Amino acid sequence: MAFAGELLISFFLIVSGIFGFVGSFGLLKLSDPMSRMHAPTKATTLGVGGVLIASILHSIFIEQHLSLHELLITLFLFITAPVSAHFIAKWHIHRHETPESLPDAGDDGVWATHDIEEDEDAADMPR
Repeated sequence: MAFAGELLISFFLIVSGIFGFVGSFGLLKLSDPMSRMHAPTKATTLGVGGVLIASILHSIFIEQHLSLHELLITLFLFITAPVSAHFIAKWHIHRHETPESLPDAGDDGVWATHDIEEDEDAADMPR
């Protein structure tokens, strides 16, 4: 059983190392800031999660006790990484977009506008 535990721990460490490498490589090689932000927040989060799973398995198989501190770290990581990436993406969008660079709204004149002038067509549309 000890060999199977060590094999499982080694598997999670190798997989997490691959995820960490892919996330770091993507951070260096991708072209724009939004893509560069996507690589480490997804791949490196999974890499750290794999290390934490390996740590839980190590405490079970090798040290013969259950350690749940890693679950709290994993929960914190999986909650904060997407939220911080979302905030960075929103900042980037609002910082680098101008009204001229945004895509056309299409046929609907009310979509995503703040300064609608009241006329007969706009008065009939629900808000």
